[in-house]
Amino acid sequence: MKQPKLLIIGFVWPEPNSTAAGSRMLQLIDMFKNSGYQITFVSASSKTNQSFALEAIGVQTASIQLNHSGFDDFISELNPQIVIFDRFMTEEQFGWRVTENCPNAIKILDTEDLHFLRKGRQIALKQGIPFDDSFLYNDFTKREIASIYRSDLSLIISEEEMCFLRGEFEINPNLLVYLPFLLNPITSAQIEALPKFEERSNFVTIGNFRHEPNLDAVLYLKQTIWPLIKAKLPEAELHIYGAYPTEKVLQLNNEKEGFLVKGHVADVNTVMQNSRICLAPLRFGAGLKGKVIDAMTNGTPCIMTTVAAEGIFNLMETDDCVLDNPKDYAKQAVLLYKDPSEWQFYSNNGFKVINERFQKEKFEKALINTIENLSNNLARHRQENFIGQLLQHHTIQSTKYMSKWIEAKQIQNPN
Repeated sequence: MKQPKLLIIGFVWPEPNSTAAGSRMLQLIDMFKNSGYQITFVSASSKTNQSFALEAIGVQTASIQLNHSGFDDFISELNPQIVIFDRFMTEEQFGWRVTENCPNAIKILDTEDLHFLRKGRQIALKQGIPFDDSFLYNDFTKREIASIYRSDLSLIISEEEMCFLRGEFEINPNLLVYLPFLLNPITSAQIEALPKFEERSNFVTIGNFRHEPNLDAVLYLKQTIWPLIKAKLPEAELHIYGAYPTEKVLQLNNEKEGFLVKGHVADVNTVMQNSRICLAPLRFGAGLKGKVIDAMTNGTPCIMTTVAAEGIFNLMETDDCVLDNPKDYAKQAVLLYKDPSEWQFYSNNGFKVINERFQKEKFEKALINTIENLSNNLARHRQENFIGQLLQHHTIQSTKYMSKWIEAKQIQNPN
């Protein structure tokens, strides 16, 4: 029996050591590999020094072009049973081509996070207004919701985002699959091997600087939160890690203030294990936050804002570590830094969250079963998604001919 084929169209080449999105993509690839799929990953973006070597794990790769009919020949020859779009922008660009050339392929959108939710929160922050549901209705929303309808399934990483989509936008639950980070359990032996409270020192924060919420959080730390912590802990340092720091970010480095910009780190686990507290004061964003998961995995208590904690804890105990007021935030950070018993409680709580809420076996089986059922009932599934059919029709008529016009113009004017 032939291996089923999966095509993943990446918005970028995955960088698991730089971004949570890269880690998420590797988790998806691992899941489908273990389920017997032959995987091909393509992208129109350029690779970087941080790009993961997919070929080394048996994934075929190819570069593709935007607005180019060469993709039609490529996908027709490959003839995949499943196509995953990495973020809605990729579905916008290539979805109609998949529909025309492989109409029976199951189309899955991996949202990564809801971009319109992140954008709405960013707009509210810039305007100095508390976020409410009115900020959900922006141009990103129209595009992303349309992409969800055009897809057969959409992978949603956060329970909070599931609530927005099913509640506020009344999207059919049959179009959505809750798929958080897919993690292995943390064993007692692994916990015992981690550095203890007295073996750790200083604070840490981490995040790709190309991601605007991370840049904003570092500036917020520099201007507001870190001075409050430093006043109470004059010997402490904050170590800031992240890929692609700009010159503006590097200039924030100040040894006298203990505010140390370290840049990219190859092994996030090492820096988390050496640190006593992780700080995640995100003021806008969406999805699940990789830095919070990394901290908990390594036994490092994390002080978070509501946005940073969203979707991770559900009803589990975190109240004292989820704070939006900067003075309260700094006070709790100082308390955990100095109090071994409080530190140990939240360290243990992190292991509990990982082991109870993000076990990959549970979610992987559910998704594979959903895909198998969908494969057997694809025509009916699409028939019941009339809005998706409507949007697909108009997208093919508009996006298709815009793309062909761009391609023709490029041929006429290659320079």
